[in-house]
Amino acid sequence: MSFWRQSSKIIILLAMLLLLIGGLNVLGCQPTKAVPRGWSGAAVSDGALFLGSMQSKLVAINVSNQERLWPDVPFEAKKPSGGFGCAQAQQAVAIYGTPAVTEELVYISGYNGKLYAINAGTGALRWVYPREGELEPIIGGPTAASNSVYFGSSDGKLYALDAATGDRRWEFKTGDKIWATPLASGDTLYIGSFDKKLYALNTADGGKKWQFETQGAIAATPLVYDNTVYIGSFDRYLYALNAADGSLKWKFMAGNWFWARPVADNGVIYAGSVDGKVYALKAENGDKIAEFDLGSPVISSPVLVDGAIIVASEEGQIYSLDTVNKQIKRLADLGQKIYAPLVAGEGIVYIHSDKDILHALDVKSGTTVWSLSLKSE
Repeated sequence: MSFWRQSSKIIILLAMLLLLIGGLNVLGCQPTKAVPRGWSGAAVSDGALFLGSMQSKLVAINVSNQERLWPDVPFEAKKPSGGFGCAQAQQAVAIYGTPAVTEELVYISGYNGKLYAINAGTGALRWVYPREGELEPIIGGPTAASNSVYFGSSDGKLYALDAATGDRRWEFKTGDKIWATPLASGDTLYIGSFDKKLYALNTADGGKKWQFETQGAIAATPLVYDNTVYIGSFDRYLYALNAADGSLKWKFMAGNWFWARPVADNGVIYAGSVDGKVYALKAENGDKIAEFDLGSPVISSPVLVDGAIIVASEEGQIYSLDTVNKQIKRLADLGQKIYAPLVAGEGIVYIHSDKDILHALDVKSGTTVWSLSLKSE
């Protein structure tokens, strides 16, 4: 693929993502309600699915019968504001991050700059942060660990809150906006920023352990595997870093961005790229074992199910990658755009499409067990 064709694809994709994230009517000054967009993945916990809908609501679904566990919880819209002499309507809230779930609470954030803690059993609001006002838009999802909940904001800060009360414990300032979801591993929290750096922080107080600088913005969530941190960047490289000190072990260059989080299996790293390929790389040295061409950008993070890597292309094709024989098999064609990360439970992969439909796909048979519209009355 030529440099100019590759650059055009990057520009088109970025423009599309910015329009999705903006969620605004930019063509005129009509006071119409903006249509929310988002690509929240689902979190699976104890027979239930939790995810953000494109109707600006937190949805809780019983896996066994696909019924709501409780009425959908609406997000508080941002306060309307005017510009260029136009009175804008109240803005709906896009939800991009996947919820984090503990035994008692569901944590979910939105483009309205707020993080919510919801009772997992009843749907009742426990707390919201900040209690007054709002932060800059939150794109990534929260992470719950060590009695804390962590999330990043477009203001460039990573926040650590008390998981039970929502009180702020500490914050860490990066050099640019944060779109990534943080990852907690032991006593270390990893977060990427648009300042092109990956940070390793102490979960207890936010103290910086190390940082590693790439040549592009980082919107991906890292993978920690065998004392190594794997992180993709918009500079087209996947990096393998020593988890102890952040030193570079190796890097691998693809034909476009790495946005999706990689997965690991039996000493092999599988990393999907916006160039439409999934690369199988030796975890120890980054040597390429195989590449799988899906023919469409991979933004959705894949999952490992029963020895197979399940991955979705942007165009809605679902594939199974055989990790032993290095073969690719198409499981389904949903015919809908896929940006949300995949999640699996008991041999079923759950896929949230751009039509606000949640699909449950049986990995062994490739059949769609059920599809559920998240639109509520």
